[in-house]
Amino acid sequence: MTGEDEPPVGAAVHDGGSGRVGLVMGHDGPYLQLRPLGGGREWDADPARLRPLGAAELLSARVAEANARSRACVGLGGIRGSPDTDGAEDPGR
Repeated sequence: MTGEDEPPVGAAVHDGGSGRVGLVMGHDGPYLQLRPLGGGREWDADPARLRPLGAAELLSARVAEANARSRACVGLGGIRGSPDTDGAEDPGR
């Protein structure tokens, strides 16, 4: 996406540079500022590496974010095999 193809503030996009999904929060020089769907720290993204999310992708991303938030609230992050480990090696093995 470049020029007038840039998504508007509030649009949900996939950042091919970072592999993350975020909401467009604004413009800063040649970059767009994105924030994770569930909130958090913004990051700069190259508009040429962005693509809008389809309805199914947006729903999937929001469900994944809600599930992660739910796991964090009940303290499952440290349980072996929990999806919160993001495939990281468990030091207890």
